[in-house]
Amino acid sequence: MDVTTETFQRDVIERSHELPVVVDFWAQWCWPCRMLGPVLEAESKKRTGQLELVKLDIDAEQKIAARYGIKSIPTVVAFRDGKPLTGFVGAQSRRKIARFFDRQVLTATDKPA
Repeated sequence: MDVTTETFQRDVIERSHELPVVVDFWAQWCWPCRMLGPVLEAESKKRTGQLELVKLDIDAEQKIAARYGIKSIPTVVAFRDGKPLTGFVGAQSRRKIARFFDRQVLTATDKPA
């Protein structure tokens, strides 16, 4: 799902109180972003209902990118309880992405109800 300045509060901040939301900060012209996107999507589908993946185009949504200090892309950030907690910069292997997503799911299940 693509998020915008108008939907970021609802789709990322509010939703992250229910489950981890992973934001892929990217741009159309960024070749590593275009390589990373399909891997993120495939790994997130394996965890449907456990986390949510959203994409934010930094060229179209510069205010949000600036708010979170995005200087390099691709940047991937996991949000929980309305806050950015962890992430990575640059293209990663499928194995590293899978471990990153698994950590988000495991950490969320440790959260008290």
